[in-house]
Amino acid sequence: MPFYVRQGNIPPKRHTQHRDREGKLYHEQLVSRAGFSGIYTNMYHLRPPTRISGVGDFKPIKYESVTDQPHRNRHLETLKFKPSGNWISGRQLLAFNSDVALFTAAPKEQGEFLYRNGIGDELIFVHHGKGQLVSIFGNMPYGPGDYIVIPRGVMYRLTLEADDTRLLIMESAGMIDTPQRYRNDYGQLLEHSPYCERDIRIPEIQEPRDEEGEFLFLLKLGNGIQELTFAHHPFDIVGWDGFYYPWIFNIKDFMPIVGKVHQPPPVHQTFEAPGFVICSFCPRLFDFHELAIPTPYNHRNIDSDEVLYYVEGNFMSRKGVSEGSITIHPHGISHGPHPGRYEAAIGETKTEEYAVMLDTFKPLKIGRAALEIDDSKYPYSWME
Repeated sequence: MPFYVRQGNIPPKRHTQHRDREGKLYHEQLVSRAGFSGIYTNMYHLRPPTRISGVGDFKPIKYESVTDQPHRNRHLETLKFKPSGNWISGRQLLAFNSDVALFTAAPKEQGEFLYRNGIGDELIFVHHGKGQLVSIFGNMPYGPGDYIVIPRGVMYRLTLEADDTRLLIMESAGMIDTPQRYRNDYGQLLEHSPYCERDIRIPEIQEPRDEEGEFLFLLKLGNGIQELTFAHHPFDIVGWDGFYYPWIFNIKDFMPIVGKVHQPPPVHQTFEAPGFVICSFCPRLFDFHELAIPTPYNHRNIDSDEVLYYVEGNFMSRKGVSEGSITIHPHGISHGPHPGRYEAAIGETKTEEYAVMLDTFKPLKIGRAALEIDDSKYPYSWME
């Protein structure tokens, strides 16, 4: 996680008595990774965080792949999905493997519940829309271009403040983090990293919710979603401290690394997780060698599948893609610039594009929803 944070009312020492002015004891809760050996945060509640008053329905979920489809390059036009559901039920599964699942969502409803992903970290990229991430740690406003990092087990909800919300969502089996090579031995982002702690936004603690009642809570599990009910509002935090909390980084705060000749995708890396990386392609100056060719060279993925989500701008190496397009270039098949783009880029000095890239190290399975928006002609788009 980015850094240590302390907010609100906490005692001088952990695991000691902490009382309000009337002498009533607050209830401590630890949330941690890797048992008790990873990063953690301590929280202090008005009431015990264990007061479940109801166990409701269990909704099975199965990540279904399409097994009878050819292995080929794909172009998915996600803006063809009409708004539906809320920020959970409206998610459309496009591709997945054992490390990561890729969704888009265009929610049209608020979703009056609290949510916790119990099986994975979530990275939500906000393409369109704005609102608030309301979490047990506090609130964060979000808007276009924001990467919202929500670690596993964090209870939250999204409040939508715009009609046209479009989200790209990645669910990770492992922890989503800043790339290790950008950090020093103490976890601080290095001087030459493409962003730093100043660019990271964190929750602001709110007044504790001192409310009894019935509060619906959805818990995501490996095989479905369990409905539970709290007997009090769980956001009754008076203080917390630690390294474990949601945070936001905006793609426009990424500072691209450029070179004398074309730089490979790792220079655009923004996050890492077990089994995949996430990169940000942002406006930047092109290569400055006198014979440089700015477009990417043709390449063939041996160990990874490459997914690119086009956010805005005119992507220099592609024809026929537009805002909201996703290209999936699977392992074993060469890809590169479309005809004419290789030569046309010579002499260009900069690009104004934004795109998000997901590179996986295991093959992706294609979800059924992807077939609804698949451009079947895309594999032939490299023909002269």
